[in-house]
Amino acid sequence: MNISFEGKRIVVTGAGQGIGRELALRLSKFGGKVIAVSRTQKHLDTLAQEDPSIEIIRGDVADWKTTRDAMEGVGRIDLLVNNAAVTKLDAFLDVRPEDVDTLFNTNLKSVVNVSQVAVKSMIAGGKGGSIVNVSSQASKVALKDHAVYCATKGALDQLTRVMALELGPHNIRVNTINPTVVWTNMGHQAWNDPEKIAEMRKKIPLDRFAEIDEVVDAIIYLLSDRSSMINGVTLPVDGGFLAT
Repeated sequence: MNISFEGKRIVVTGAGQGIGRELALRLSKFGGKVIAVSRTQKHLDTLAQEDPSIEIIRGDVADWKTTRDAMEGVGRIDLLVNNAAVTKLDAFLDVRPEDVDTLFNTNLKSVVNVSQVAVKSMIAGGKGGSIVNVSSQASKVALKDHAVYCATKGALDQLTRVMALELGPHNIRVNTINPTVVWTNMGHQAWNDPEKIAEMRKKIPLDRFAEIDEVVDAIIYLLSDRSSMINGVTLPVDGGFLAT
């Protein structure tokens, strides 16, 4: 399948490491002009060294005003991937209010903020666009110690559906991908107990966790014109976890 992003300006949040980093590099390889957003300067510096054509923006997407100002200075936006996310694992009774605020500000509120700027640009350009929100299988099932994280991702799926409904008439498609555990830094942080890993893998028919490239492949597809009639879906990348 031949996919090209020549002439497209693409914003990727959470692009400093993990899925976002590999996605930024792949999109650039396919001809896109990538604007990579991350809160960690050293990650952005190494990304720019690896591919100097990628434009970098340092900022914490949880900060509404700073992020809004930065995005409005980007110029035309054709495609967007809302990938930035954080997690904090606690039993439900140990959840603190500041953790709720941190996770919702990053995992949900930032998507509203960045997407509003991107959508206004897409509408002004008159050519439509595509947005992919990176969700999780945690939006579909309850995971122990993931109360707030599960809640943010469930909310993100529903936000995506509403965005797809309202933005479809502007030829702007909005979808999510919903991966199982992926071996990123966040994945290692949440899944570092061998017993816990074994229990989760038993629930995945393919008997393994996802590789970063497998998630990137799905995002590339949903961003591209090859998925031109796909809108408002939540696409599992989970080895069959949700089928069991």
